[in-house]
Amino acid sequence: MANTSARMLRLLSLLQTHRYWAGPELAGRLEVSERTLRRDVDRLRELGYPVDASRGVAGGYQLQAGAAVPPLLLDDDEAVAIAVGLRTAAAGAVAGFEETSVRALAKVIQLLPPRLRRRVDALRVATAPGGFGGGPTLDADVLTTIALACRGEERLRFDYTAREAETTARHVEPHRLVSLGRRWYLVAWDLDRGDWRSFRVDRLSEPAMTGARFRPRELPGGDPVAWLRSRIAAIPTRHEVSLLLEAPAERVRAVVGYWGNVEPLDDRRCRLRMSVDDLSWPVMVLGVVGAPFTVESPPALDDRVRATGELLLGATDRRPRGADPQ
Repeated sequence: MANTSARMLRLLSLLQTHRYWAGPELAGRLEVSERTLRRDVDRLRELGYPVDASRGVAGGYQLQAGAAVPPLLLDDDEAVAIAVGLRTAAAGAVAGFEETSVRALAKVIQLLPPRLRRRVDALRVATAPGGFGGGPTLDADVLTTIALACRGEERLRFDYTAREAETTARHVEPHRLVSLGRRWYLVAWDLDRGDWRSFRVDRLSEPAMTGARFRPRELPGGDPVAWLRSRIAAIPTRHEVSLLLEAPAERVRAVVGYWGNVEPLDDRRCRLRMSVDDLSWPVMVLGVVGAPFTVESPPALDDRVRATGELLLGATDRRPRGADPQ
């Protein structure tokens, strides 16, 4: 009985990682016969999990949204709360949980019945998050669509606006969504260009799954995060920034993350190097760190810091004395 229960949990987990499983492939993953697989699927159905089956040579199984939430010991309000919370985390409001939240959101949305999906959408439309973030605002529906295409190994079409503002139609085999530096990227095999490409999700519009499945290709190096970082590092930038800060390296690194190289000089000082297109980013870092600093390069950053400081001081001087700041 224990082995059967463990196998059913494994079966349920596999059904949630693909939109469709061929019968022989699924039985092989579980190391059981197709007859045993059919019995386990019947047990899942008895527990309320809506598993569709198709017969024939290409027959297989697919977990569908049902008339009610599958037995997760959740009522309707709890299921909606989880979906809304995952949407918020996926948009980057909770740093460090974005990628996990998108994977979980894809599973939850796939299983919610239509009446609960409508409640989730209504809450999304009626609320406006007020969190502080360093990246662009994204539509969680776009992230969910891409995540489902990655999980289901299904080809994807979308329009993409490149760095040079040229918009093109793309047809890809999605490999992985990567959250890096408060931005989301899709790593995918571009079918028209015959090569691996990365796409910023905030520059991507109207993603649509095509229904055509594919066999996953092997990404060079195997690690999508390392591959993406190497691609980003190769992009030419306008400014090479070097700053000397009177702050511990750990404090600066917590603000900069992966978008700068922090070199400890001693327990209280460090050097920050960044490659940026816009000097607004290092100015923001300096404001958040809030420590004395020296601009080593480029000279244009000195001018930007001075102009920003004068702007802020001017706004303070214009406020009437004794006025209550709103």
